Amino acid sequence: MLSLSACGASDAIGADDASASPGERNDITVGLLLPDRDTARFEEFDRPLVQERVDVLTGEEGKVVYANAEGSSARQSEQIGRMVVDEVDVIIVAAVDAKAIGPDVEKAEEADIPVIAYDRLAEGPIDAYVSHDNELVGEVQGRAIVDALGSEAENSKVVMMNGEPADPNTALFKDGAMGELNGNVDIAKSYDTEKWLPAVAKANMKKAIKTIGADDVAAVYAANDGMAGAVIEALEEAGVSGIPPVTGQDADLEAVQRIVAGTQHMTVYKSFLLEATGAAEMAVARVQGRDIQFDSLTSERVDSPTQKSIPSMLVPVVALTQDNIEDTVIRDGVYDVEDICTTKYRAACASIGLTP
Repeated sequence: MLSLSACGASDAIGADDASASPGERNDITVGLLLPDRDTARFEEFDRPLVQERVDVLTGEEGKVVYANAEGSSARQSEQIGRMVVDEVDVIIVAAVDAKAIGPDVEKAEEADIPVIAYDRLAEGPIDAYVSHDNELVGEVQGRAIVDALGSEAENSKVVMMNGEPADPNTALFKDGAMGELNGNVDIAKSYDTEKWLPAVAKANMKKAIKTIGADDVAAVYAANDGMAGAVIEALEEAGVSGIPPVTGQDADLEAVQRIVAGTQHMTVYKSFLLEATGAAEMAVARVQGRDIQFDSLTSERVDSPTQKSIPSMLVPVVALTQDNIEDTVIRDGVYDVEDICTTKYRAACASIGLTP
């Protein structure tokens, strides 16, 4: 699937013609709750993109109240409770624990505060959901491994490093990956990773290496880039000279650099611009009563364990490899060539035709 350029992404969700209009209430407060700081994208991209779009849509009269749960569902519960007490107009939340946050979403509904589930499908009576086709994310990762192993795939030992079980996306990623891997490779070991922590992934990878043998690990399905980096560290420390294919997700800068260097096989790039801007568009449209715009943004439907037919926006994804760095994160303005091709990676960049 093709990624969308920054210009195209803005056009797809309303661009500047959706900015503040005379007579509308623009002095709104958007509560933004993100789950952790270990996933680089949340602080570096999602937060400022939501803020920027709210500014545009409200003529800079609106404001974003921000909180990061730092991986704690209890802390996130306190944060959403505080926003309900403070009577924010709408809440955008990426849940630490999709099930645990359900009662907090109910309290927001009781206070007539709409809740938009962001990136992760929260339980409870949410008003909308914006994310990606997360099963497709797993399919893209699994397919990358099978393609990389080629004719040797059937007898190849693959390690699966899944995400946090309380994150509903983890099961979707895994289901998508299993659809590609099951029957095509030998899944030698599979682990869940508490709170998506790279340190946990590294410890589990060390266990897998000890059981399977460093030279017999043919590939690793790592659900995101933070874990991919930890997996690669464990393999290098075990003396593996030729790192086997390792997947990732989120297109973190360090992951893109590892792809340039050839130590990480691929990552899944998801347009932060489309997702964050879409969430901001939904939030403001909901508060301002722009039902037609809200409906056009949420043209798809998704079910959660507690709610059916949730209005949703699912953003496209693309497999990022050495071959399409320029056509994805560079074209979309996520990174400049200079960001990627630092002194350490300059020669590797030159070898694949990526030069400042």
